[in-house]
Amino acid sequence: MVPKRVFFTKGVGKHKHALQSFELALRDADIEQCNLVYVSSIIPPNCKIISREKGIKELNAGEITYVVMSRNTTDEPNRLIGSAVGVAVPKDENSYGYISEHHAFGVTSKKLEDYVEDLAATMLATTLGLEFDPDTAWDKRKQEYKMSGQIVRTQSVAQTAEGDKNGLWTTVIAAAVFMENGK
Repeated sequence: MVPKRVFFTKGVGKHKHALQSFELALRDADIEQCNLVYVSSIIPPNCKIISREKGIKELNAGEITYVVMSRNTTDEPNRLIGSAVGVAVPKDENSYGYISEHHAFGVTSKKLEDYVEDLAATMLATTLGLEFDPDTAWDKRKQEYKMSGQIVRTQSVAQTAEGDKNGLWTTVIAAAVFMENGK
């Protein structure tokens, strides 16, 4: 199976049991009905990014669904948790790109989104032979990558939440969901 399409989603759940908080996060992301299989970080050649809404409409209950997922959980009151997934797509549609995932404590959504986009773009840049200074700020490198004409798109999705004030388990997820064919 080589996925033809991918969409991005996120969710948060809270419950007295850690596993149930994860289930609620999956529900919030609208992917709870699938049998999820975790895969690594390659976006295949010619894989089209579609909207979350379109992707979710096409999921079937019980289907084996491949995802790149980031997950974080806590039962500490008020502790900020986050998960994010980012992608970097090359200009050449016949080449593969990269998806990265990351989870953290005490980090804002914007910082998580920048971090995973940076990770994905840096992995792609190294395969394309692009020179870069890893100490340069992401905003500047993002422009350099795009100006090179070899990386055309980066994007990300992040979910953050504060741990429940009463100590319930809080789980956040962010995922890239692969789809084989279209309807």
